[in-house]
Amino acid sequence: MKHAGQARRAALKLIFLAWLGVVLLGCFAMLSNFLPPKTFGALVVLWVLFVLFTLYFFRDPTAKTPAMHGLVVSPGHGKVDAVDHLDDAPFLGGPCHRISIFLSVLDVHVQNAPVSGTIHCVVHTPGKFVSALRADSALYNENVLIGFESSEVIGEKIGLRLIAGVLARRIVPFVKVGDELARGERVSLIQFGSRCDLYLPLRYEIKVKLGDKVVGGETIVAAR
Repeated sequence: MKHAGQARRAALKLIFLAWLGVVLLGCFAMLSNFLPPKTFGALVVLWVLFVLFTLYFFRDPTAKTPAMHGLVVSPGHGKVDAVDHLDDAPFLGGPCHRISIFLSVLDVHVQNAPVSGTIHCVVHTPGKFVSALRADSALYNENVLIGFESSEVIGEKIGLRLIAGVLARRIVPFVKVGDELARGERVSLIQFGSRCDLYLPLRYEIKVKLGDKVVGGETIVAAR
């Protein structure tokens, strides 16, 4: 599938930067005599723990996406904590369903395409970094809006907003305008705890409820 391995590359980059920091601090400790000699050993232990956590956090399973027509799958791994309506949805330009999914630091943080289609827009909006536990954090936080034009229904628009949180300081889209994706393919990575909002036309029947755990690219969240 497209973009496989991007999450692992992001993890390796962070691991390398952390190791570089450990080496520099260790050299400073040995040359300055300001820190005890055992400091470098402690830093290495902390780095190993960081490596294990980072590799776990950036895991990227391949989704087993259902192939039936007219389905929308979850764009993220996490817990559904809001299912409501918006009067004027971003990108859709009218009323829509909203499904909001909270991603804890223990969830997979790679996002998947909810439908097959073409990427119409990728819009970054700077903002704050309030807790992503708040379902209204999209109103305040840094976020990226990805707009899909469905290939199943001509002209149908679906929006996906990726929202940063207190720890999530970087949203990494894998896609650009004009890309064609199949349902379930990887579209982005949010580094550390975060949220994603899915905007759907009102013609869809919602298949999830508050508190449901969903799997990105696999769980059916709506159908026509």
